[in-house]
Amino acid sequence: MRIAPHTRVRADRVEECDAAHREVPAELSAAIRAVGARSWTIWRGGADLFHVLECEDHARLLAALEELPVNVAWQARMDELLDVPHDHSAEGVGAGLPVVWELP
Repeated sequence: MRIAPHTRVRADRVEECDAAHREVPAELSAAIRAVGARSWTIWRGGADLFHVLECEDHARLLAALEELPVNVAWQARMDELLDVPHDHSAEGVGAGLPVVWELP
């Protein structure tokens, strides 16, 4: 499955957010892969972050990471930097940008 969340960085924290993403903990990356993510790419346009996440099961991925200490710490860090965070709750599992076109 492919999910495309959209988040937004606080305008005065863009550089800090870029720096944080250059330092994603290896333990978190390993955990994300271990629960079924094949890839996760984030692009930034101004303060908007556009993600493409390819995984086996998005709901399972979020549930598996929810209580993981390294992810809890990462989400707390991101909460300080984002105006529009990704909703990692059960209600936000389906949150993402709708597909409007793909190259056939």
